[in-house]
Order: sequence, then structure tokens, then C-alpha cells
Amino acid sequence: MDKLVSTSGYGEYPSEKGASSDHQHQITQHPSRSLRSYTGIACKILLLIHAFALLLWHVLPLLAPPRPILEIDGVPSFVLKYAPLVWLDKSERYFPSDIYQQVKNTDPAINFTKIENASHPLTLDNLDNLNRFGRHGFNVFLTSKLDVETSPFWLEGIAPNSDGKTSGARSCAIIINDRGNCEVDAFYMYFYAYNLGNTVFLQELGDHIGDWEHNMIRFVKGEPTLMWFSQHGNGQAFKYGAVEKEGVRPYTYSARGSHANYGIAGTHDHSIPNLNLPSGFLSDLTSRGFLWDPTLSAYFYNYSGNDGAFSAITGESPVGAMNFRGKWGDERYPDSDPRQRTFFGFKKYDNGPTGPWAKALNRTKICPDNGLACIIRGSLGP
Repeated sequence: MDKLVSTSGYGEYPSEKGASSDHQHQITQHPSRSLRSYTGIACKILLLIHAFALLLWHVLPLLAPPRPILEIDGVPSFVLKYAPLVWLDKSERYFPSDIYQQVKNTDPAINFTKIENASHPLTLDNLDNLNRFGRHGFNVFLTSKLDVETSPFWLEGIAPNSDGKTSGARSCAIIINDRGNCEVDAFYMYFYAYNLGNTVFLQELGDHIGDWEHNMIRFVKGEPTLMWFSQHGNGQAFKYGAVEKEGVRPYTYSARGSHANYGIAGTHDHSIPNLNLPSGFLSDLTSRGFLWDPTLSAYFYNYSGNDGAFSAITGESPVGAMNFRGKWGDERYPDSDPRQRTFFGFKKYDNGPTGPWAKALNRTKICPDNGLACIIRGSLGP
């Protein structure tokens, strides 16, 4: 009669000749199979967690309680209903700024010489009086009263509060161009007091005082169809259905320092127009840091594509600021200026920007008519 051999944890096996080694092999193999099984289960769980996290990333904003929609007399409801929300980078240092503070903290100058007989005091209402000087205003620069390298506090702007508002600062101009045939272009212009350029081989290049960036949404019969994201010398266009949203309001990601607008978070190399790669020499960084709702701190205007005229929708929206043809910051410092640095022909400090009037407000396509191909993307990415 065969004897039974008891092995803890694996039951009993008959002690037949030649059988013990086979059973022993089975016994010793079970733990490794179990380990592989547990490892496989753990990997599946991690993949499920990752997939669930991605789902939450995209779905939770859609499930969030809807933000109150502003109602402003004269502004089409859809312009506010679908207005972009701006994600500022988590390490942003230069936040949206009050547009009037840019005037208060600067002096108008031509060729680094202050214009002594300008209007006093200058305000956003009479800023276009400077168009009397310097080739109809084109050569006028709003020049900082304080040396930029002393880091004047007003260049830092205002971080949005928990409601998404830049409290005490009007930092946006919303401009509406009714093109007829049930087609309306709404421009959401974002103002920052300072632009921090990209760092290339440890060299900071392209800084300038003043920064105007924007999104544009094209509406057809009150429905959003296309969206433009301004980026340095050009930008990107997407179908409205492709962009990330909170409810129906699209997200735009403002790059750290440069404030170029992108459709996704991450790293964006913008060396090649119309293409943003995940790495390269000229890289912008975007992330979900501070959420800004520009509609809460905006001026509102209508724009006529026929004659380029602005008109205020609300009484407190100063038209003079929109008509000013000069630059919203310092003139590029000459090489003889100790503040200026040059790296392979690129300058550390550049000219301040032109205002909203120069942002192709009457464009035919969703893209500016600048000679570059207008690519309309149906999905997010490069």
C-alpha cells in the first residue's frame, strides 16, 4: 500500500517510485507561477488606475457645476457663454495685468526721448492722442519709468483669485467683429505687463515689456465652429469640438513667461511655424496652475471690418486704448546699452508689442492672413 506524503500548503501526494521528483517539481514551480500571476494582476491594476485618472482629467471638468454666464447689454450671449478659460502655468511669475497700469507706469517716448508735450495725464481714453507723434503713433513706445532690471513690481501683474478673477485689474479686451451672413468673430485679447522670453543655451532671449496675446472663436449662427490660439509670430487653429473644455467653455494654456496660447499642457517647441513638438531649442511650458476667467475683468468692443473702427459696448470701455498705434512697452535697447545682450543675432530685450488693432481683426480665415498655411486641426497635438 502506497504511503501518503504530506507537504504543507500543497495537499497530499502518493509516494510512488519516480513520482516524488515530478511532484517536487510541481511543488517548487507553483510559487513562481503565483508571483508572475500577481505581477500581471498588479500591472493590470496600475493600467486601470492610469486610464481612470486620464478619464477623470477629461471628464471631471465636464461634470463641474456650470459657471454663471455673464449677461452684458450689447454683447451676444454666445460670446460669453463660450468664452475661453485660461490655464496659467503653475510656475508663472508674470500674471495678467491691468491695462491702465501700463500707461501709469510708463512715459511715451520716441527714439528713447520722452514726448514732453503729450496729453497730461495720459489715460486709456486719450491714449490715441499719441498718434499725433512719430509717424502717426507707430514710432511711439510706452517706456517704463523704472529700469526693467530693477524688477518693478507692476510688471508682475495680478494672480487670479479662487473665482478666476484678476481682482482690481482689467486685463482683457473682448472685441466682436460681426462679419454678416450669421458669422461673428470674437477676439479675447489678454494683456500682460511683461513677456519673459525663452532660454536657449542658458541665454534668455526675447524679453519685452508689454504683451498682448489672444484667442479667437468663429461663430456661425451663434454656434462656435473654430478656435485660434496665438503663438509668437503665428499660432494654431482647431475645430471647436477638438479643444479641451469645462462644460462648453474651451481651455487655453498660457505658456510660462511668454504667454503664447496652446491647446494642451506640456512642452511646446515652436521653432517651426504651424508645428509644436514636445522638445527643441525654443520651448514653451504650459500646465494647469492658475485658472483665469478673462470675462470677469474685461473691456468690451465692437469692431467694424469695413473701416477698422472700434466702438465701446459698455460705457467704461475706453476706445482710445484700442486706437493707439504705438507699442505697449520699451523700444529694443541698442547694443551699447549694458542691459542688452546678443546671442547669435538674437536679443535679450526686444520691442514692446503693438495693440489689438494690429492682430488681424478682419481676417478671412480663422488664421491671420500672413502668407502661412492655415491648418485647421481636428484633434489636439503638434
